[in-house]
Order: sequence, then C-alpha cells, then structure tokens
Amino acid sequence: MMSAEQNRRLTQVGPGTPGGALLRRYWQPVALLDELDSARPVRPVRALGQDFVLFRDEAGTIGLIDRDCPHRGVDLAYGRLEDGGLRCPFHGWLFAADGRCLETPAEPEGSTLCQRIRTRSYPVQVRSGIVFAYLGEGEAPALPAFDCFVAPGTHTFAFKGLIECNWLQALEVGIDPAHASFLHRFFEDGDSKEAYGKQFRGASDGSDLPMTYVLREFPRPQIEVENTDYGLRLTALRRISDQTTHVRVTNLYFPQAFVIPMSAEMTITQWHMPVDDERCYWIAVFTSFAGPVDHATMRAQRLETYALPDYLPRRNARNEYGYDPAEQASQTYTGMGHDINTHDQWAVESQGRIQDRTREHLASTDKAIAANRRLLMRAMAAVEEGRPPLMALDASQAASMTGPATIDGMAPTEGWEAHWKAAVARRRAAAPWSAPALAAE
Repeated sequence: MMSAEQNRRLTQVGPGTPGGALLRRYWQPVALLDELDSARPVRPVRALGQDFVLFRDEAGTIGLIDRDCPHRGVDLAYGRLEDGGLRCPFHGWLFAADGRCLETPAEPEGSTLCQRIRTRSYPVQVRSGIVFAYLGEGEAPALPAFDCFVAPGTHTFAFKGLIECNWLQALEVGIDPAHASFLHRFFEDGDSKEAYGKQFRGASDGSDLPMTYVLREFPRPQIEVENTDYGLRLTALRRISDQTTHVRVTNLYFPQAFVIPMSAEMTITQWHMPVDDERCYWIAVFTSFAGPVDHATMRAQRLETYALPDYLPRRNARNEYGYDPAEQASQTYTGMGHDINTHDQWAVESQGRIQDRTREHLASTDKAIAANRRLLMRAMAAVEEGRPPLMALDASQAASMTGPATIDGMAPTEGWEAHWKAAVARRRAAAPWSAPALAAE
C-alpha cells in the first residue's frame, strides 16, 4: 500500500519538489514544431508548473524564455517579433532568444540599462518535429540514438493531445499490457486495408490474425518485466495454441515515455509532459520502418478527435467522452468510439486529477507499474544525493543506446524469444533510412 507522502513524491512536478527536480534533469517535449507557424510564431508554454514563452525570431532561431517581462512582469506571450527578438508591448524592451535584453527604448538616450538586464532562457532543440527544452540546472544530457530520433522527417510524424490529469497516471496506462484486452476491445474485426494510422486495427507481424481478435480472445497475457539501461522492457505473451504464441514487446523509456508497436511497420514513442500537477500532454513520434509516413492522413485522422490550436480532445468528461450505451452493447467495450486515445483518456482522467494511490490494490498484471514507481523513487533519491539518475546520458552513452526493440508478432511457442528478436532485426535491416544495429541485448 502506498502512503500519501509517497504519492505526493511521485506526482508533484513543480520547482522545489523531488519529482520536479528529477524531471528537470531531462529534455522536455514542450511543443510541436508545427505550433510555431507563421500565423502565431509566439506561443505561451506551461511545463512542470512554470510559465514560458516560445518563439521563433526573424532569423529562424527558436527561443524559450520566462513568460514574465523582467521589467514590470507583463505577459511576453503577446510580444512582438521584430528587430531580431521578442519585444514587450508595454515599454518596448526587446529580448533575444538567448535571454539578452537588446533594447530599452523608453530609457534616456545613451542608457546602458539593457546591458544589465537578462531574462532566463532555456536550451532548446528540435527533434522529429518536436521542440524539446531543458528546464534544469547544469549541463543538459544527450538524447539517445533511438529510432524516433534517427529516422528522417519523411519517416516520422509528431502529434499531441491534452489529458486532464497527472502525468504519471497517464504514463502508467501505456505500461499496462493487460488493459488492451478490455479497454480497447472491439467486438468486430476491421478491414486491415483501412488500418493505416490506427493502433490495434491491423494484423500482427507474421500473421493474418487481426490484433483486435488476438486481444479480445486471449485476455490473460503472461507478463514479463525486465530492467534495462533505458528503463523497462515489457513482454506480454498470449498463447494461441501449443505451437503458436503471440508476443507483444513494449518499453518504458525512463522517465516519461513508452515505446510500443503500432503496426508491423510503425512504432510509437510517446512522452507524457506535465503541464502542472493536474494536466499533461501526450506527445508522440510515429516512426515508419517501411515507406514514408503519410503525414496528411495521419494528421487528418487525429484532428477528428483533437481541436487546434491547443490540441484539446473533442471527447472529454464534459460530453461523457461520447459514451453511447448502444455502441457499448454491440461494438466497443467502452462505448466511447474507436479511437484508443479516447479510451485511455477516460481511464486515466476518471481516476481523478491526481490518483489517490493509497486506495488502490495492485494485481499481478501491474508488475510494470510497480517496477516503474521503484525506478522513479530511486532516481529521485539519486538526484537528492547528487548522483546522476537513470538516463541522464553523456554523449558517448547516448550514441550507443539504440532501438528500443518492440513488436506485435506471432512466434513459435518454443523459441519465441529468438524468433521475435530475429523479426525485429529483419525489419530494422530493411528500413530505407538504415536503422542502426541494436545495442547488445
């Protein structure tokens, strides 16, 4: 049983909290690059309980600075992009992407005040269509050579959506292999020709059995959890027959992401970026090992369920997630449509803004949930003791960390482990963007 203090430690993300100190040791996916379009190249960003303004100056440099102007504290998210920086509309103070004050134009001629003024800026980098920011102190870690970062833009697609609950419960649904047989159960198997861009709607690797059938008819997976250098590897085995076993391998990318298969050709790497203690964004990169990603189709599919400009879910608690009792009786287990993000959103939001884990009773299928919480507790202790936490990588460590391997596939019951690894190796070797060889198992 978890104590209330342990639950606070795991869920709080603001400055001065153990969880906030830990998460500030990693790059945070604060926005999609698409959000900095010509219509609004200056955007407010709230992350880890702090407020920032993100902008791209006239030269194309992306900056992330504190949202309050250091002069009189007004909101720089309404600033003007001009003269090589972001200008405050109140008194015209101008700030560069690196936080330097370039001008204080209302001051007397010859004033050197701007030379003594600086607002805090934060390192940013763009990877696979996502703007990552480092919000902590000291040197930022290196990002691993994972597939989502190695593949070119033609073979990746990024999207996001808001979830109105704490980041940890949003992450935990993705490292729960048992829930898919229930929460994402469909009573009819769809046409695999219409499965592009949709999870659990196609066939598993090396089989013509639809994933909907596998999950529905085999709801008791054998779950194995393995500690790795990047977090956790989760294996869910569903024994189809004496000869055949379905193998689903997914991963926890510590501390905030999971890496899962979407189809035989595509994977999803999904972060859960805390807005504050009670809201988060899921931000995902879809990576193709075959042909280029159809960006237009992927985007159009997701805009059916998320509304711009803030990527708010169209189905939510205010409209009961689109719940339809007739659909629940005959089509889907939840009655909440066919988009699994809506299913997950309902599951984690219905636990409350911050789940009260003192009232939960973990079961044997929750072994990955428990393992991840232990990793988080150990990593927080490491930060408090001045030691580097898990995945705070230097450049050499990051370059050698590849993958991670993930698959939905059929395998012989005897020898399933060697079989799925060989299938992953074949897929990676055939990738047109030359996926790097996996690090040693």
